Amino acid sequence: MGAEDNSATGVMDPESAEVADPRLDAAQAVKAAQKQRFAELDRKTLTSIYRQMLLVRRFEEKSAEAYSTGKIGGFCHLYIGQEAVAIGAISAIRKDDYVLTSYREHAHAIAKGMSPESVMAELYGKANGCSRGKGGSMHMFDKEVNFLGGHGIVGGQIPLATGVAFATKYKQTDQVTLCFFGEAAVNQGAFHESLNMAQLWKLPCIYICENNQYGMGTSLERSMSFQDISEKACAYEIASEFVDGMDVLAVREATLRAVERARKNYLPTLLEVRTYRFMGHSMSDPGNYRTRAEIERYQERDPLKLFSASLKEEGILSEADMKKIDDEVRAEVEQAVRFAEESPLPEPEELFTDVYAEPIPRNK
Repeated sequence: MGAEDNSATGVMDPESAEVADPRLDAAQAVKAAQKQRFAELDRKTLTSIYRQMLLVRRFEEKSAEAYSTGKIGGFCHLYIGQEAVAIGAISAIRKDDYVLTSYREHAHAIAKGMSPESVMAELYGKANGCSRGKGGSMHMFDKEVNFLGGHGIVGGQIPLATGVAFATKYKQTDQVTLCFFGEAAVNQGAFHESLNMAQLWKLPCIYICENNQYGMGTSLERSMSFQDISEKACAYEIASEFVDGMDVLAVREATLRAVERARKNYLPTLLEVRTYRFMGHSMSDPGNYRTRAEIERYQERDPLKLFSASLKEEGILSEADMKKIDDEVRAEVEQAVRFAEESPLPEPEELFTDVYAEPIPRNK
């Protein structure tokens, strides 16, 4: 049983049904739209996208298991239900492009090219982790693949990504920067300052709001006076789109349009990607602020299930193909766990490294 199957634990049933967002298509409509997009993509690309989504799902399930048994400490924010956002968007960029995101970043790190071993070892706090065991779940980093974090401060990565985009334009490259953040970050002043600067200076930054509709346990309706986030871009004359975040190919297409705008004209874009997390805000979240009916309604539009159904119906992948991929992915995740468990803990001397740019001489 996958971890997402237990995601309704602890919630209260409502007296009335939840109201669906009219901009989000039903499951059948999503599958129909995906089939139309298949003609533009080859089997290798479609299979790669599916495999990445499945890898992230299995990785997060195993992370939940390891956290529950005390092998992972600190905070742990899972991405189950939101896989289409990171995988769809990052599949639309090049290896030399940049990605910055928030603390819910295991999927983004893996999609950008970091190994599951280095990510899992970091979750375990081991020396072989991508941040040498010092960052944990919220602070993945790998300059070799231009993945510049995991940031724990809400909205803290938005001005940093804007600065990265400024740097690439200054160096006259055609690299783009993807900046992922949750909808709660939109209420931060840094969001508005960054969008204003990006449009004023014409910076190739794509701001991707992963709107999972809850900032921790507070709903969007209770925290934001004007809730159409994509429309906020008009205040800065920035191009924007509302995207169904449960449709991986819709996310990919919207990102491709934004990438073209950024590469050719050094112009920013704001994408509001409406998604939903099936798990709590973090592993310590009982989820009492949501109803069981609401969660189950969104699970009917599980991005992984929708995409796999479309792939099977169109004959891209058979049931046997999917079983083979699942077996491979599970083996890869198990190898990541073994790597993490066998990796050493950081040496005590590591307390004095990575504090300043240059090591400080210590008295003998």
